[in-house]
Amino acid sequence: MVSLSTRRRVAQLIFIIGLLLMFLGSAFLMGNLAGTSRISVLVAFFFVILGSGCAVLAIKLNKRSLYLFFATFFMLVGFFLFLSALKIIPVAFSEAWPLISVFSGLALFPAGWHRYGGLRSWYVVPSIAFVILGSLLLVFSFNIVPFSFSHFILRWWPLLVVLTGLMLVLISLGTKN
Repeated sequence: MVSLSTRRRVAQLIFIIGLLLMFLGSAFLMGNLAGTSRISVLVAFFFVILGSGCAVLAIKLNKRSLYLFFATFFMLVGFFLFLSALKIIPVAFSEAWPLISVFSGLALFPAGWHRYGGLRSWYVVPSIAFVILGSLLLVFSFNIVPFSFSHFILRWWPLLVVLTGLMLVLISLGTKN
């Protein structure tokens, strides 16, 4: 039978080895990145490592859903920045800034699921709203439509009122059950 202190030491050793492999792989990757901005890759790795740290805190501490949200969010941002720096996704962050809203909405799903133990309107509706808002802003950021965002707001502002009311109704219906 393995004691609890032995299991903890093994888990800490595995964690340290994992961090060392991440840094070693990062160093090797930095040597292979000809023509890529090393600073942008370092920023991307910073976000991934920050997300990993939040994931560790989510496992170790009581506020797991909060740290799970930040872990998911930072890892999504880091992976996007990494793929953008390597030109796999040929979009600069200055054009794709609405992805912050999409990433926030996506990060609410695992955090809310963990906190409430299933689907609840308290986090599903805002999650979907953030994803839709970010997607809508991406359409204007990439100039997919022939008109501006301000023109859209001036013409379609009643739709925003209807959607806000719909979100409130869905949240209230979800709390009664």
